[in-house]
Amino acid sequence: MDIKSYVLKKARAAKDGARAVAKASSEQKNNALLKMAADLKKKAKELQKANRKDIAFARDKGLSRAMIDRLTLNAKRIDDMARGLTEIANLPDPVGEITKMWQRPNGMMVGRMRVPLGLIGIIYESRPNVTADASALCLKAGNAVILRGGSEAIHSNTAIVKILRAAAAKAGIDENVITFIDNPDRQAIMEMVQLEGIIDVIIPRGGEGLIRTVSENSRIPVLKHYKGVCHVFVDRDADLRMAEDICFNAKVQRPGVCNAMETMLVDTKIARKFLPPMIARFKKAKVTLKGCPKTRKIDGTVAAASEEDFYTEYVDLILNIKVVRDMDDAMEHIARYGSAHTDAIVTKDYARAMRFLREVDSSSVFVNVSTRFSDGFQYGLGAEMGISTDKIHARGPMGLEELTCTKFIVTGNGQVRT
Repeated sequence: MDIKSYVLKKARAAKDGARAVAKASSEQKNNALLKMAADLKKKAKELQKANRKDIAFARDKGLSRAMIDRLTLNAKRIDDMARGLTEIANLPDPVGEITKMWQRPNGMMVGRMRVPLGLIGIIYESRPNVTADASALCLKAGNAVILRGGSEAIHSNTAIVKILRAAAAKAGIDENVITFIDNPDRQAIMEMVQLEGIIDVIIPRGGEGLIRTVSENSRIPVLKHYKGVCHVFVDRDADLRMAEDICFNAKVQRPGVCNAMETMLVDTKIARKFLPPMIARFKKAKVTLKGCPKTRKIDGTVAAASEEDFYTEYVDLILNIKVVRDMDDAMEHIARYGSAHTDAIVTKDYARAMRFLREVDSSSVFVNVSTRFSDGFQYGLGAEMGISTDKIHARGPMGLEELTCTKFIVTGNGQVRT
């Protein structure tokens, strides 16, 4: 079977799954999710065995440390996947919720009801946990999902999908609610994004190159963010010990993800006091530092940052440092170089904190919190389908509500239009 026919066959099966799951009860969906969570934990060793094949392949290909980290399924990450599915099962079912109702002068009632989007296509790289998160969120919101993971995670994704499909079937839900494109041919992506009328929404997760390719070629609506150039601004009125801990966590805790800090902005009023211990701590953690001229005057061992560096998502232990005049200067920098993903301020000044929240135009804006918390699970969404920096339909981490839309519902007692 050629790749076009193969993808079309898979998508049509998934569309049948979408029609079936849209009618499933909350109890059925929750039972399926709890069964999936239990089976992932029960078969953790089986998953890790499959994952080791992918890691060996990644090392042979010379993939970066950050990419291998994203790919790795250790016991904690498998447990986190299972916990995420359990949390999704415990969340309210958005399907069928009437969000608003009002009465017209003729007595007719008009309202909005949440309904599933239908069949959602997920195109992603590296992280096999996305397979479980996306499948669970789509199922709970009454959608089917068609997954196309990267070739570097083919063994891990295949093992996860096998477990999830079997659990869905045992709960009385069509197993095609979770459909996996297990052909690593990149042409499969091009075929998926042309299936207008079968797939309802495409969500790409991965590097900027993948997301731009999907966006430029898709005939289907795309929910996306291109990259995560995240900032932490250390205000002149910050608790400097708190600021140090937040900045260190934002860069070092897991540098290979989209909510890691890429540029640290420091108010000139506290730069000479704050930067020396902060720089020393980063160096001890083997972070490569690039700085503006004012930063390099404070510490000449910091490399010079170029204009291009401030636009760069490193997904690695590399950090830009810039000393700014004040908060206005910091916000100007974020507006120019940022990606509208996640930006934070560390300050004790309430008025400046509120201004930062109002004026920074990003999908998540934080006060006195590490950017690493920009995540659907951390927000209490159970997990996330991805993060959107667009301004239509969804913005920020996408949970259950973002995987539904609304339709108008109208009730009356015989009204006719004259």
